[in-house]
Amino acid sequence: MRTEQPKTIYLKDYQAPDYWIDETQLTFELFEDHALVHSRLALRLNSDRHGAGALPALVLDGQELALLKVVLDDQELGEGEYQVDEDSLSLQPAAATFELALTTRIEPQNNTALEGLYKSGSMFCTQCEAEGFRKITYYLDRPDVMSRFTTTVIAERERYPVLLSNGNPIASGEHEGGRHWVSWEDPFPKPAYLFALVAGDLCLLQDSFTTMSGRTIDLRIYVEPENRTQCDHAMDSLKRSMRWDEEVYGREYDLDIFMIVAVNDFNMGAMENKGLNIFNSSCVLAHQDTATDMAFQRVEAVVAHEYFHNWSGNRVTCRDWFQLSLKEGFTVFRDSEFSADMNSRTVKRIEDVTFLRANQFAEDAGPMAHPVRPDSFIEISNFYTLTVYEKGAEVVRMLHTLLGEEGFRKGTDLYFERHDGQAVTCDDFIKALEDANGADFTQFKRWYSQAGTPRLSVTADYDATKREFRLHFTQVCPPTPGQPDKLPQVIPVRMALLDRDGKEMALQLNGEALGNEAVVSITEAEQTLVFENVPTSPLPSLLRGFSAPVKLSYPYSRDDRVFLAKHDPDGFNRWEAAQGLAVDVLQGLVDIHRAGRPLNLDQRLVDVMRSVITDAELDAAMVAEIIRLPSEAYLVELAEVADIDAIHFAREWLRRALAVALRDDMAARYQALAAAGAGEFSASAPAMADRSLKNSLLGYLMLTGEQQVLGWCVRQFVEASNMTDRQAALVALVNSPFEQQREAALADFAERWSAYPLVMDQWFSIQAMASQPGALERVEKLMGHPLFTLRNPNKVRALIGAFVNQNLSNFHAIDGSGYAFLADRIIDLDRSNPQIASRLVTPLSRWRKFDDERQALMRGQLSRILAEKLSPDVYEVVSKSLA
Repeated sequence: MRTEQPKTIYLKDYQAPDYWIDETQLTFELFEDHALVHSRLALRLNSDRHGAGALPALVLDGQELALLKVVLDDQELGEGEYQVDEDSLSLQPAAATFELALTTRIEPQNNTALEGLYKSGSMFCTQCEAEGFRKITYYLDRPDVMSRFTTTVIAERERYPVLLSNGNPIASGEHEGGRHWVSWEDPFPKPAYLFALVAGDLCLLQDSFTTMSGRTIDLRIYVEPENRTQCDHAMDSLKRSMRWDEEVYGREYDLDIFMIVAVNDFNMGAMENKGLNIFNSSCVLAHQDTATDMAFQRVEAVVAHEYFHNWSGNRVTCRDWFQLSLKEGFTVFRDSEFSADMNSRTVKRIEDVTFLRANQFAEDAGPMAHPVRPDSFIEISNFYTLTVYEKGAEVVRMLHTLLGEEGFRKGTDLYFERHDGQAVTCDDFIKALEDANGADFTQFKRWYSQAGTPRLSVTADYDATKREFRLHFTQVCPPTPGQPDKLPQVIPVRMALLDRDGKEMALQLNGEALGNEAVVSITEAEQTLVFENVPTSPLPSLLRGFSAPVKLSYPYSRDDRVFLAKHDPDGFNRWEAAQGLAVDVLQGLVDIHRAGRPLNLDQRLVDVMRSVITDAELDAAMVAEIIRLPSEAYLVELAEVADIDAIHFAREWLRRALAVALRDDMAARYQALAAAGAGEFSASAPAMADRSLKNSLLGYLMLTGEQQVLGWCVRQFVEASNMTDRQAALVALVNSPFEQQREAALADFAERWSAYPLVMDQWFSIQAMASQPGALERVEKLMGHPLFTLRNPNKVRALIGAFVNQNLSNFHAIDGSGYAFLADRIIDLDRSNPQIASRLVTPLSRWRKFDDERQALMRGQLSRILAEKLSPDVYEVVSKSLA
């Protein structure tokens, strides 16, 4: 068992740096077996922290570096004049301002952790967030140290004709031995985590954008030549993002050039490096033949997200990593709003909430639960979490709800104006919103400091004599690690009251007319609202648009949910009612199955689904969302102790029963959509909506086991004009009992798309997620496939991640084989890529959700991992999971 523990970093211990770095000049000499990094830093004492007296030592961060030279104010230092250990370089300056020049040697080709400077295939690239720059050279690698960077890259011209870094190109030329160089200058001070470098043989897609002030921006996307035809959608998304940010936030781009580079080996989705965004290729490449509609939407969202960071993250950045949600939560909210404006706002909200509930709520209930602004961490890479990103975005959304569109814009305008060029905190963001609107968010800030998902329980009673309708709210936030007791939070509840015809009633509260819909703030542990002049007993439509990230409980009957699913004027709450009905039905089926009694289909659910399937006026994407049953992951999250076998059985039984009961309605709608979509491919929102519904219906229809439906499915697979339809047919075949057709389709798909890594990732995932018995053996066999490698994060996520996160019935096999398999992979990966390894621990960390036998098996595997010599990344997650 490991006895030494990595150091814990605490927010309360934050101190400003001893020194600032005003100018950073970097020269990279790139070779095949190493790189030389020459840095020249202009430093000065932080006089706000240190007055007259002895100068503090300068301590620079550095890891896995060979230090070749140290020059202080043009004097080379001997080894006795500085100290080097595995994490830092220390020396004693003689003056308050000085220049330090360093030369380090690194080996990018051996950097499997993909942090700092590394090679992806034949391309050099960087990933410096959060603390990767210290693997390039010794530096004050922290976000509050902002410096102006000038970078020169020298490499062999034939192998690396494209040399890129942040900012604008200022000079270039030839170098000896067939080499060349390019210099880049970034005029805006930035922390080291935003530094970027790329060198490779890349193809260029070029366009331009005219800003609202009339400036022309050079737009460039660099990819490997074979991917050139897959970049048009990303470029279109970039231009739409730039225009949207001008119109909605008044933010104009500031450099002369904006570049995106697609990289195959990347730990994250993308990175907002100033002026040179480095992307996982999965977030850039999209063509109808190779990418699904979901991939198209992901490209659009991620391109927007990283572009929006230019202001919410780059021009105004984080003081320290505890403030990570300052940029990430804010920017996720911005990209979500952009996607809502580009597509269906209601469907986008449904997708976001579905993901939040199944995944972030589970994180809030687990051993890694932490506030949106954490109090401490061991390894910051572990805090790029759904809480920081998705819950952080929900916190910003609540502020937007409370202030309204105009008030929120006033607040963000002041925030960007007040803090441009600064490294700030979440409190600074809140203060700008307060000052711009005369608001007080003192209590609201508990959302940043308290972990866990609040539970909001609501009861009601109607007094016909007084014509009063009372809603009584109770909020409780359960204990989380380190936070046993919580204070009441501000919970904005968007709501309406519906009469027996589904019409919204006029709201009057404390003598004030609020219109037909209102946002009420619940601020106390218990709080009662009395609505006046209510003519008949209403049915409340609560938490519209999911106006707060809470678990809502109201005693709706199944009949109430049917009524809301058919009549609620709010689109989100129509879906919410149908989803709640399905959850109620599924939980009842689980209980019946566990009791050994025969299952029965509730016709009210059939009625709701039939009503939406046959409604030609309803948005097809909305219909697809309503008929999609809650996921097994969400049902596990809702359960106190999850019986995964019963959950899987009940959900599959219900899907088949619905398919049989609604067969004719589903078939008629499927055939109509198939005929309508047979023409030229379109990536428009309505066309994507039609494909979404058509393929959801096909998935249901295949459960009937009919030969006629099999024929439809095979024909769609063979004749599809786009990857969305082809992949949907493959998924239906892989999860069907038709073994011959299944294996033939898998073989055909692999033969056709073996040259396209991202398409083959989908092929791996489809098989990893197939729920038939023998899934683990199939995954282990696929790990030996020539196109699979543990060194590529996308491959790991596609095969191993898909199995352990999406194939719950097989991963949680009662013999513990899935747990042992995952533990082996975590131990293997920790030696090469700790970030990816630590993210794979999550399914094991949720052991408390399951029965005693599975708990013991999962804890046993966690203990086995902990007995290894671990990286801080994996050690932190595993040790907290066992605590």
